[in-house]
Amino acid sequence: MPKRVVPEERRRRRRPTRSGLVLSETLIVEAALRLLREHGSAGLTARRLGLALDCDPSTLYRYFRGMDELTLAIGDALIGRAMHGWRPAGQWQDDLRAVGLRIHTAYLSHPQAAVLTASRVSGRGCELAADEAVLDVLRTAGFPLPEAVRVYHAFIDTTLAFAALDAATLALPSAARRADEDMWQSTYAHLPAATHPRLAEAAPLLATRMVTSAYPTALDMLLTSAGSSLTASSAPSSPSGPPDDGAVGGRP
Repeated sequence: MPKRVVPEERRRRRRPTRSGLVLSETLIVEAALRLLREHGSAGLTARRLGLALDCDPSTLYRYFRGMDELTLAIGDALIGRAMHGWRPAGQWQDDLRAVGLRIHTAYLSHPQAAVLTASRVSGRGCELAADEAVLDVLRTAGFPLPEAVRVYHAFIDTTLAFAALDAATLALPSAARRADEDMWQSTYAHLPAATHPRLAEAAPLLATRMVTSAYPTALDMLLTSAGSSLTASSAPSSPSGPPDDGAVGGRP
C-alpha cells in the first residue's frame, strides 16, 4: 500500500533531523543529485539518502510515495534549472534554440540523473511550465495547432534524446569514454581508401566532429525545417481556375 504523502506545509513544521536539517522536497532532490553524481543510479537508495540527510529512511516517504516519484522530481528539477530566468525575446527560432540548449546543458551538468530521467514524463510543475512555454512560442509565431504540436513533439523529443545520449557518454568511466573517442583516430583515420573510400575521405572531419555533440546541428536543422513549414502554411493559396496550358485566352 503506498505511503501517505504529508502536505508540504505540514512537513515544514516537523522537527529538524539530528544534524539540524529541516527536510523539504528540494533538499531531498539536491541530496539525490549528489548521490547520483557520486555513485550512479545504483547508489540512489532510501538508505543512502537517509544517511546523507541524517534521517531515518522512512522519513523520506512523507515527501515522496517511493523512489520512482523521487526520480520524477529529479527530472522536473533539472528542467526547472534549465528554464530559470528564461524569457522569450520574440524571435521564435532563437527562443526555441535557447530553450533547447538550456535543457541540454542542464541535463549534461548531471549526466547520471539525465540517464535516469530523460525518458520520463513527470507531469510536475517545471515540466508543465516548459511545455506551455514551447507551445506558446510556436502558436504565437503563427503555427497552426496541428503543426505546432508536430514541431513541439520533434523539438522536445530531439532535445531529450540528445540529452540522454550525450549524458550516457559522460556517465561512462573515463577510460571507456577516452577509448571511444580515440577510436576515430586509432581506427577510422587508418582505414584504406580501397575498402572504405567514403570513410577514408571523411576520417579527418569525423575525428573532429564525432567527439562533440551533434545536438546544436540537429536543433538548427529541425528549426530550419519548422520554419519552412511555417512559411508554407502561411503562404496564400493559388487562385482557382483552369490549368494554364500555354494558349492565349485559354483556347488551344
